[in-house]
Amino acid sequence: MDILSDILSRMQLAGTLYFRTSFTSPWSVKVPSFEKVSRFHYAHRGRCLVRIEDQQDPVLLEQGDLIIITRGAAHTLFCDPTTENQAVTLDQVLEESGFDGTGTLVYGPSGTSHETQLVCGHFAFNKNASHPLLEALPTHILVKNYDETAGRWMENTLKLIGAEAGREQMGGDLIALKLSEIIFAQVLRIYLNAEGADKPVLAGFSDPNIARTLQAIHQNPSADWTLNELSRIAGMSRTSFATKFTQAMSISPGSYVTYWRMQIARQHLEESTMPIIEIAENVGYNSEAAFGRVFKKHFETPPATYRRRVQA
Repeated sequence: MDILSDILSRMQLAGTLYFRTSFTSPWSVKVPSFEKVSRFHYAHRGRCLVRIEDQQDPVLLEQGDLIIITRGAAHTLFCDPTTENQAVTLDQVLEESGFDGTGTLVYGPSGTSHETQLVCGHFAFNKNASHPLLEALPTHILVKNYDETAGRWMENTLKLIGAEAGREQMGGDLIALKLSEIIFAQVLRIYLNAEGADKPVLAGFSDPNIARTLQAIHQNPSADWTLNELSRIAGMSRTSFATKFTQAMSISPGSYVTYWRMQIARQHLEESTMPIIEIAENVGYNSEAAFGRVFKKHFETPPATYRRRVQA
């Protein structure tokens, strides 16, 4: 499995669709914050503005655009600048519209042709999982539908999500949901190869030398990884590799190996009855005691205690 797929699988990426909207002008909605999720809005028809908390300028979301608010920050959606200060809460919109969780969320005055259709939802991850890649992402990622980097596949998939979501056709919401999860991976891939290529941590995934070592670690996390072996894979000297890896990833090669092993161990403890010694060996430790010390340092609790707490 490639690096990005492995990371998202271990973090248990799961999409959730809230609704498809039919907002008619004038309208303005306050969306509350939501931790450990990446919220998304896709403009299937029309346009709107998105003001993310603490950001100076709003983001223009035009027809065909997708915005992912990576850390679930509070934000305001509004049809034009004159309505922003009149925003009502999302709960109030849901109550006034009578939305029951099915079909389309209809809100705003009738008899107007100024309509905005959004497909809204979020991407969630296991609450105990983490990875430097996702933590290093900007507050939001905007994908322009006709951007050459997105390609025809992205454009057609987004249109299909818009066509399926909230239409009350059999299987439509599930189709839109699974496509949205694919879109999230696609958006990250585009971002890592474009704007993210020179940003801390993200740069490591687009650098061919560092990416080769990351791929090797993810393919065989239990291997006895040494600086010599990783630098050989990178095709660099030990010193040059260690310096470049640490600068690009904001973590040393050895620390990254340990970090990823602990994420794998965490998932085994949460989801299986596998003996702890087997989990230890699975992630590269020859003794349960050595594994326990590293796990406790990382998660602030021994493996057995962590398992009991989470599985309870």
